Amino acid sequence: MRTKITFNPIGPRAIIRGLLSHAIRCSVLAAVLVAIQSNSSPTGAQEMLSGADNFYKSDDVTARKVTFKNQYQMTIAGNLIVPKSVNPGTKNPAIIVGHPMGAVKEQSATLYANKMAERGFVTLAVDLSFWGESEGMARNAVEPAMFTETFMAAVDFLGTQSFVDPEKIGAIGVCGSGGFLISAAKIDPRLKAIATVSMYDMGAVTRNGYGKSRTVEQRKELLAKAAQLRYEEYTTGEQVFQNYLPFDLPKDADPVTAMYHDFYRTPRGLYVPEGRTAELTQNRTLAGDIKFMNFYPFNDIETISPRPLLFIAGDQAHSKEFSEDAYERASQPKELYWVEGANHVDLYDRVNVIPFEKLETFFNENLKN
Repeated sequence: MRTKITFNPIGPRAIIRGLLSHAIRCSVLAAVLVAIQSNSSPTGAQEMLSGADNFYKSDDVTARKVTFKNQYQMTIAGNLIVPKSVNPGTKNPAIIVGHPMGAVKEQSATLYANKMAERGFVTLAVDLSFWGESEGMARNAVEPAMFTETFMAAVDFLGTQSFVDPEKIGAIGVCGSGGFLISAAKIDPRLKAIATVSMYDMGAVTRNGYGKSRTVEQRKELLAKAAQLRYEEYTTGEQVFQNYLPFDLPKDADPVTAMYHDFYRTPRGLYVPEGRTAELTQNRTLAGDIKFMNFYPFNDIETISPRPLLFIAGDQAHSKEFSEDAYERASQPKELYWVEGANHVDLYDRVNVIPFEKLETFFNENLKN
């Protein structure tokens, strides 16, 4: 299927400005890719925000790309990271890490995987189906059940490795992956310890907006628009992307959009998977996005007990309502851990803010002991 991003009609001057802007973006992207390929953080990432180190590499681990099949025989791609201290002849605890919704494993997830591997865990950062290097058509598709399956397939893979203890597998879900991980943990008891960071309930936010600001009538209007776009996509064979996070941040952008832009559209966190374009990173179709309206990851969350749950969120995060909701619904053992002064994206990559010691303690207590 071909792809299309919808834009407002523009005149000749705007086209010239757009071409110049595109050239600048290409130059920035080239610098980012060079930095990534040389195994270093993008130039200037540390200067942009204290502690920001999304592309962190560790000298204490061995990292390699792996692929494996999910239950539907679709290929899942991951970065397998093993501490150099691990004895290949022993069984070790392992942690799966899922990336933010709309991102890929190289954005936040692999950073967490590196940091937890430094603390003695075998780790696996995965691309959700339809995203990054994982299989699935159409690209950038929304399919919550398949995102849940990605975590379960990762357990299949790790649990059959000779150096992993299949009884000691946990997981971390960042942003949207937090909800997908909860969904997986409800039906897969092999996940022994579950931690979420800056969690989004993608179902609730799609249905209700932030802070339950979307009315039922507004929801119906969104569904009607998506239904019409399905006709357009069917007749043209082209995906119609929303372009909700443009490269050029509008002057009147709201604080949440500006926060995401600072990560995804700058060298701090910009990453373009092979075969994609920079413009299509992060973007989804509305016709696909509305499938989240049928996603209820927190229903029956109490059935995860007695396996432990840790919810980590910034006390300044616009998304903290989802961690609070999950915590209230879950049964013991559970903990809601606030990171003082942190917003949602701070916990993607700011290594001086992310509570890795808290995560280490949680997984040591529940996987190693």
